[in-house]
Amino acid sequence: MKLVELPAFYKLLNENLRPVPDEIGHFNIFKVEDLLLPQQQRPVNYSRRNFFKISLVTGRSKIYYADQCIEVADTALVFTNPLIPYFWERISAQHSGYVCIFTEAFFNRFEHIKDYPVFHSADAAIIPLSADEKPYYTSLFNRMFDELHGDYAYKYNLLRNLLMEIVHGAQKMQPAIGNPATGSNAAERIASLFAELLERQFPIEMIDQVIQLNTPSAFAKQLNIHVNHLNKALKEITGQSTSQLINHRIAQEAKILLKSTNWTINEIAWSLGFKEPNHFSGFFKKMAQTTPKKFRQLNID
Repeated sequence: MKLVELPAFYKLLNENLRPVPDEIGHFNIFKVEDLLLPQQQRPVNYSRRNFFKISLVTGRSKIYYADQCIEVADTALVFTNPLIPYFWERISAQHSGYVCIFTEAFFNRFEHIKDYPVFHSADAAIIPLSADEKPYYTSLFNRMFDELHGDYAYKYNLLRNLLMEIVHGAQKMQPAIGNPATGSNAAERIASLFAELLERQFPIEMIDQVIQLNTPSAFAKQLNIHVNHLNKALKEITGQSTSQLINHRIAQEAKILLKSTNWTINEIAWSLGFKEPNHFSGFFKKMAQTTPKKFRQLNID
């Protein structure tokens, strides 16, 4: 799956990515009219970004998350994060509004931004705005645009506050409801998104790195679909259940860590999402037909 990083995003806009101090993190805001590129007829291609994005957009469009298609008829707030791949299809020719992008580092010392529901799942990410609500949010984006280009010494603190006002306001409102797609194409997209989410957690390279998605229900929640729907799609495409695919990948990483690190078995178990070491030992013995300790001593992979 295509990963759009900040340098590529700025290159697409023919703009320079200006360096900022590490303690500030990256923040920028654009007018939608300045971002629109010619849109050719093409199939839906999902991609994810390595940055967060909040958009205030007026114009008809469709937004695809996994097997969900959510249509925006007029004005909406749209929240996207690095974890959820998506595709945005413009329908009407005229679009206006703002796009605000920022990295998690922009909030590191202040808020755990990724934990807010509008960024956490697709079913809370698109908020339609009424004619009465639109001016309020437009004024907030206008202020962010003006403050970013101003010379106020504490402008980034102010920008964080304005961003959080948008986030909290959106969470009080009712999100849009999408329509699920069906058929083999939808199953292929679900399988692709599942595989991408699964692989993104690996390799484990630091002892304090812990995988967050290790059950079928966790993946289904992240993809905003029912766990039975996820199982059906994966079975159709891969011939295996969600649990089988997750367990196989975790077991594979366990073998790598047992052979390539001097971490204790307890530390490896914790990194792989097992809160109890004996649960990990039982899981590994079932998958590898031997215990973690004996596997580490064997001269085989």
